Amino acid sequence: QVQLVESGGGLVQAGDSLRLSCAASGRTFSSYAMGWFLQAPGKEREFAAIINWSGGRTYYADSVKGRFTISRDNAKNTVYLQMNSLKPEDTAVYYCAADSLPYRSSPRAGDMDYWGKGTLVTVSS
Repeated sequence: QVQLVESGGGLVQAGDSLRLSCAASGRTFSSYAMGWFLQAPGKEREFAAIINWSGGRTYYADSVKGRFTISRDNAKNTVYLQMNSLKPEDTAVYYCAADSLPYRSSPRAGDMDYWGKGTLVTVSS
C-alpha cells in the first residue's frame, strides 16, 4: 500500500517555472515506478512523465518533453516534477501515481496502482 500526497501547485504566469513534489508513505516506495499525469478541465487524465524505481530511466509525453523533468529521491520517499517554460495549456490538476511494475514507457492512467489527490497548476497568459 502506498499513500501519495502532492504539493507545489499554484498560479504562475506563462514562461515561469514550478516544481511539484509527491510525498509517499510506505516502506516499498523505492520498488515502484512513479509517474505524473495531468487532467485539464473537461478532458481525460493524460500521461506526462514516468521514472523507474532507481531514477535511471525516464519517459515523457511529447507535450512536456524538453520542458518538464521528473526525478526522485528514494531516501526521502519523494518524486518531483520540475516544470519550466510553462504555457497556459499546461493548466491542469497534476496527479502523482505509483506503478507496481519497475518501469513502463507511456503508461495509461489505468496502468497505475496508486494515486494522489492532485494539485492544481494554473498558468496565466
